[in-house]
Amino acid sequence: MSLVSFELVGYVAVIRLNRPEKYNSLNPEMAVRLAQAWERIKADNDIRVAVITGTGKAFCAGGDLGTLIPILNGSKKPVDEWEKALSDDRTLLTKALLRDIDVGKPVIAAINGDAVAGGMELVLGTDIRVAVKGARLGLQEVKHGVFPGGGGSVRLPAQLPQPIALEMLTTGSLMSSDKLASYGLINHVVDTDEVIDRAIKIAVSIAENAPLAVQAVRKSARESIGNDEQTALKRETDISKPIWRSDDAKEGPRAFLEKRAPTFFGR
Repeated sequence: MSLVSFELVGYVAVIRLNRPEKYNSLNPEMAVRLAQAWERIKADNDIRVAVITGTGKAFCAGGDLGTLIPILNGSKKPVDEWEKALSDDRTLLTKALLRDIDVGKPVIAAINGDAVAGGMELVLGTDIRVAVKGARLGLQEVKHGVFPGGGGSVRLPAQLPQPIALEMLTTGSLMSSDKLASYGLINHVVDTDEVIDRAIKIAVSIAENAPLAVQAVRKSARESIGNDEQTALKRETDISKPIWRSDDAKEGPRAFLEKRAPTFFGR
């Protein structure tokens, strides 16, 4: 089985991290394959939503300290194609963690277990989160003398109350999915056997909507963060104009009047 599997369920791409014996920590091959998966999702117009999850008891334990980190800090020379690719282009890791790539479509994290360090940063790069009860999440880089450079130091304070985020960042402490849900960081907390089904159910409900409209709404919402209201509203107008002129914008009202389900083609 591939270390990063890719499956299409209708318009939904499902990515699975498959290194359960190492808690799905990212080695060079996984990082490169995951970056490639996001590029594929971004480029394929037939993919409308993505779901990412892990196998085994963990979602992702971050970067493998014994294989990936030595390549990044230059203490180890590349010995295979994956290590060489990462050594030549270190943005492959940050792309894998959804820091230096925007796939342009909703991404749902099905957090099947602990998400730590880079695993937490990957979660922070997603749009919607479903987690199992009792999963632990956090950024423990300071405990190992490294920095959460996959977006953690920026996104965590933006998505949590700042004092909570700074405590997590500076102590390296983990917090339960239940507690993080109370702060709004996680959408749904479910039993273990429900997590992937719930995530895919949400993905399918999104995929049934007009894809151009969904992508534009997501873009507007993301770009509004940090902007004053008038700037954000102007940007909203710019983003929405092409949607009003699309074929899908004609199909939606027509289907409503004809009392049938709309058929959207993303054009």
